[in-house]
Amino acid sequence: MSHWGRGMIAFGMATGLLCATLGRSRADVSPGETITKENMAKLGDLVSPGVKWCIERGLQLTIDSYKKIEWNKEFHDATEKYSSQVKLAADGRSLEGYVAGMPFPNVDANDPQAALKIMWNYDYKPYATDDADLRNFDADTGPINESSGMGNERHFLLDHLRGLFYTARLIVDPKPELPNPDKVRGKSSLHPILEPFDLKGVGLTSIRYIDADRQDDTWLYLPSLRRVRRLSSAQRSDALFGQDTDVDSYGGYAGQVPWFTWKFLGEKEVLGSMHAESFPVKYCPGRGDFIFCDKWEKRKVWVVEGTPKQPQYAYGKRLIFVDKETYVIPFTDIFDRAGQLWKVWINQYTFRHKATATGIEYNSEMPFQASITMVDTQLSHATRAALPSSKYPGEQGWYFNQGEKTGLTEEFFTIAHLIASGN
Repeated sequence: MSHWGRGMIAFGMATGLLCATLGRSRADVSPGETITKENMAKLGDLVSPGVKWCIERGLQLTIDSYKKIEWNKEFHDATEKYSSQVKLAADGRSLEGYVAGMPFPNVDANDPQAALKIMWNYDYKPYATDDADLRNFDADTGPINESSGMGNERHFLLDHLRGLFYTARLIVDPKPELPNPDKVRGKSSLHPILEPFDLKGVGLTSIRYIDADRQDDTWLYLPSLRRVRRLSSAQRSDALFGQDTDVDSYGGYAGQVPWFTWKFLGEKEVLGSMHAESFPVKYCPGRGDFIFCDKWEKRKVWVVEGTPKQPQYAYGKRLIFVDKETYVIPFTDIFDRAGQLWKVWINQYTFRHKATATGIEYNSEMPFQASITMVDTQLSHATRAALPSSKYPGEQGWYFNQGEKTGLTEEFFTIAHLIASGN
């Protein structure tokens, strides 16, 4: 039996969710088919239990043929130049000799450190751009009603989610590192919230450091209280703003690699939405409107299980599916401390040279993310986000490697800017 079969049998015994046949795929899907609740038995183990939960409640998968996604030239060249000098530190919590590119381009499934190498590759994936600016996106949160669709408890409109990497830079000068006396890996900031009214001006900013022993500096600004609150690393797993999402789940996983104990469960084939047609997102009809309906294709993935080291962390485990070609995550299942399925995060990607007809054209395909959905399977509750919102016709939403041309400067990530934009 494969690594996947053995690992998933053990995991299923612990959670009561996965059966011993999971390692033996019974999948029988072909391009052009649409998978719904009625014929989902065809999927076998091509999706996770969390994705199956969504299909049972209205998610529809249109099966498309596989399309290869190439790395950009700069990342490919940096991998060839530097990867031979990279190695894990003795404790696996940091990298030695790393400059840019993929740290470990040839992961051996039999390597006892395979899980750590996969996660470090994920952290420095081909599309971890020098900077990114996501604009004009919205989100809805509410209960999943099996007869009438998603109830809308709250609607959110957000101005900017921006990220700036200080190291491993390949496109925007200075390269390969910004002036970096504090040894920062990267900064990210989500601010300000524009709607709803009672959250207007709220924002979040975070600094991640290269030193594995230095926790993130994460700050939440609450203008109604006129105060900035600091979040611990464990609190990054807490749902914020009444949504189901948490900061550590952005993208599928946004925490530090050293914060978890990682276990390699194997390689397998799954379905992922990597070449979605709709941009902006189109949600499923009827009761499935909590999530997108679009094209899914077969993808080869690494499967890694992560157990948090912080005792106060909200989740018990994360089951992460990492695309072997791009190192992005099609979906991830998240479990509570009792080992029961709690949440599922599902990404909708479309890899293309430009997002819209009038958008910026890139030399290589970029990972435009049309939407995400996070579902709380225990509460039958969901948060969906459109990236960008359909309320802004022609908006490309994502701006990659544009630097100061889009107003993305180091000042944006300061607490002073967080407070000023909220007021």
